[in-house]
Amino acid sequence: MILKGTKFQIKVWEYLKTIPKGKVKTYKQVAIGINKPKAARAVANACAKNPYAPKVPCHRVIRSDGTLGGFSSPGGTKTKKKLLKKEGFSL
Repeated sequence: MILKGTKFQIKVWEYLKTIPKGKVKTYKQVAIGINKPKAARAVANACAKNPYAPKVPCHRVIRSDGTLGGFSSPGGTKTKKKLLKKEGFSL
């Protein structure tokens, strides 16, 4: 799959594909993972603009406080919760 977006978005989306099913990472962990440790908000923004969900699993990224954060696909956070539950992640 060829991803189309900004260099930063593509970097984030490629990283998201490495998060295993049933696991989650925080926006900050993703930012650290792409060597941009201060870019947690930008990571959240890239997730929000992800047109490839759920193949590029932005639903596996949550807030540092353990809450879901947003989800811009149809159904919003209800869908995010459903996808995570289906993968075996308990909230």
